[in-house]
Amino acid sequence: MRPSKAKDHHAAGPPPGPPRASRQTSAPAEHSRLGGPAPSPDSRPEGDMPDPSAMDVTDLRTIDADVPAAVGRLLGRLLAERTAQATALDPVFAHDLAERVARFTLDGGKRTRSQFVWWALRACGGDTRDAEAALRVGAALELIQTCALVHDDVMDGSQLRRGRLTLHMDVEAQYADASVSPHGTRFGEAAAILAGDLALAWADDVLADTEPAADTARQVRELWSAMRMEMVAGQYLDIQGQTTSSRSLARAIRAACLKSARYSVERPLALGAALAGADAATTTALCSAGRCVGIAFQLRDDLHDVYGSPGRTGKPSGGDIRSGKPTYLVAVARARAEAADDHHALAVLRRSLGRADLSEAGLAEVRDVLVATGARETVEAKIDRLVAQGMRHLDTAVLEPDGRRRLRELLHTTAGAPPAQRRPSGTPGTSGTPGTSGTPGTPGTCGTEDGMPLSLLLTAGAEGATR
Repeated sequence: MRPSKAKDHHAAGPPPGPPRASRQTSAPAEHSRLGGPAPSPDSRPEGDMPDPSAMDVTDLRTIDADVPAAVGRLLGRLLAERTAQATALDPVFAHDLAERVARFTLDGGKRTRSQFVWWALRACGGDTRDAEAALRVGAALELIQTCALVHDDVMDGSQLRRGRLTLHMDVEAQYADASVSPHGTRFGEAAAILAGDLALAWADDVLADTEPAADTARQVRELWSAMRMEMVAGQYLDIQGQTTSSRSLARAIRAACLKSARYSVERPLALGAALAGADAATTTALCSAGRCVGIAFQLRDDLHDVYGSPGRTGKPSGGDIRSGKPTYLVAVARARAEAADDHHALAVLRRSLGRADLSEAGLAEVRDVLVATGARETVEAKIDRLVAQGMRHLDTAVLEPDGRRRLRELLHTTAGAPPAQRRPSGTPGTSGTPGTSGTPGTPGTCGTEDGMPLSLLLTAGAEGATR
C-alpha cells in the first residue's frame, strides 16, 4: 500500500486527506462518472448517453453496495460508443458482430472478475483516486471474458451458453436461409472468431485509455500482458489434451491453473492490488489465495459440467465428457480405475470420452463410474482443501477489515463452497506457514513446485487407494 494511505479506516468510505487531481485529463468526459441504466447498444443512437450525474466515482459506498451494477453502467456507455463507431463504419458489421458482442457482454455473467479487482483495491487501501481506473480495468476484464467464452464455444462446438444460443449458432440461424456456399456451415464459427477478436480489441482499448497512477501503470500493463498469454496457453493445453487423450493429472491441473485460476481470480486480484499500490507481501498473499481458489473454481466447474442441471449452468450436462476434455476429475477416475484394475470403469471411460453422440444413459454410466472410483469424492475434498489453503493465505495479508471480509465471501462464492467459520477480521491464521494440507510451503506458491500445487500432482494412490 502507498505509505500515505490510512491503514485502519473503514473500507466503506474514503480515507481522510485531500483528493488527488484526476489523472485522466485527456479522457472523454463520460469516463469521470458512472450512472444511469446500461444502454442497449443496438438501439441507442449515437450521442444518446445515459445521465452521467447519477453516480460519482467518489461515492465509494454506492459502488461498494453493487460493484457489478457500477461496472455494467460503465460498460454500457463504453459499448454504446463502440457500436456507434461500428455502425458508422458499416451497418451490417455493426448489426451482426459489434451489437452481438455488446449484448453478450452486458446481458450475462456475475462480473466476478470485476469484483475481485474492486475488492482487492479496497482491501489494499484504494480510494477515490483509484476508483475510476479499477472500474475501467473491471470493464476490460468483462470484454476479455466475452472473447474467451465466444472462442471457447466455437472450439467446443457448444450450442447453448447462458440458456441461449451461442454466438456462432445465433449467426448461423440468422443466415440459415441465405447461405449457398459449400462452406456455409462454417460461417457462424468464422463470425464468432471475429467477434471474439473484436471483444479482445475493445478490452485492450479500454485498458489503454485507463490512466492509473504513474507508479502503477507499468505494473498494470505487465499483469494484463501476462494474463492474456496465460489464457491462450491454458486454452491450448485444454484442446491439445483432448486431441492426445491426455491422462496426466499434472497437465490437467496446469491447464486449469493457466486457463482459469490465474485469469479468473489471481490476476484480477493482482490488478486491484497494483492499482492500490499494495506492497509485495500483500500482493503475494492475495495472489496465492487467488490461485488456490481459482483452481478450486475450475474443479468445481468440472463437477458442475457432469452433475449440474442445465437450468443452473445454462448449457447441457456432460459437455466435457462428450468433447473428451482431459479434466482433473476424469484423470483421477482413470488413475484410480487403473490402480484398482477396474476393467469395467476403464471400459466405460474408454468408450464414452470424446463421443459427441453420447446418450443420456451413457452419461449416467460415466457419472456412476466417477462415483464408484471415488473420483467425485476426491475432487470435492480437493476443493475443500484448496479453499481452506486460500483462506490461510488471505489471512496473512494486512488488509482493510471490510475489504478482507468481502474478499473472503467472494472467494468462497467463486469456489462454490460455503463460507467457513470466520476468524475476526484482521486476525492472522493460526495454522502456521501457508502450505498445503498443513504442510509448510513457500508463501506465494500455494505449496507448489515449479508453480504447480504439490497436493494436486500426487498420484492416484496418494488420493486414497480404497473406494
